[in-house]
Amino acid sequence: MNIRKLTGTEKAPLNLLLTADPSIDHVNDYAGRGQCFLAEKNDIIAGVFILLPTRPGIAELVNIAVEEAMQRQGIGKRLVQEAIEIARLEGFKKLEVGTGNSSIGQLAFYQKCGFRIVGIDMDFFIHYEEEIIENGIKCRDMIRLSLDL
Repeated sequence: MNIRKLTGTEKAPLNLLLTADPSIDHVNDYAGRGQCFLAEKNDIIAGVFILLPTRPGIAELVNIAVEEAMQRQGIGKRLVQEAIEIARLEGFKKLEVGTGNSSIGQLAFYQKCGFRIVGIDMDFFIHYEEEIIENGIKCRDMIRLSLDL
């Protein structure tokens, strides 16, 4: 598997990014401001992530998605490891990520990757056009996690 930065002429894989964040407005906003990276396996896009500088010394992994047919093969973990390495090389001291309160699997995944819960953005998702329900739970709050680099 090869992970590479999107070139200036390529467009981010919007359909894949929307599987991790259903707000096209949010995705278009941070995709335009951040760096997009693709994971390719046998010339097929297997996954994507966007790294966004947010504050001095801090970057955020604002979206990470893996094609459904390719999930549970370690691609997501490789993407997170690559994001961590890129953030370190670019001189960031901390990498942050956020996920919904209803995203039980993602919360476990990020903690297994070394992130720690540092806060909650209350009612972050209630402004989304469509209600998000995962695992039988209404997604309302953004759980913030952080990793010291």
